[in-house]
Amino acid sequence: MPTFEQTWLPFIYLYGFGGIFFLSGMILVRKAGSVDLHKRRHKYWWNILIFGFFYFVFIHAALILAALYL
Repeated sequence: MPTFEQTWLPFIYLYGFGGIFFLSGMILVRKAGSVDLHKRRHKYWWNILIFGFFYFVFIHAALILAALYL
């Protein structure tokens, strides 16, 4: 069975460290005024980006769990 360092540590690095860059990018876009969340279209895409990040986190975690225990 793979160790924690072989399975979950890369996952934590990918979404933890990568999540910091994602969050920084989202904050930068917001502060630059490139997105106006009062506009329906902007709010839609903003939510899509956030949902997409957590969607991939969930899918990746589910596949790791399936590989480890199924």
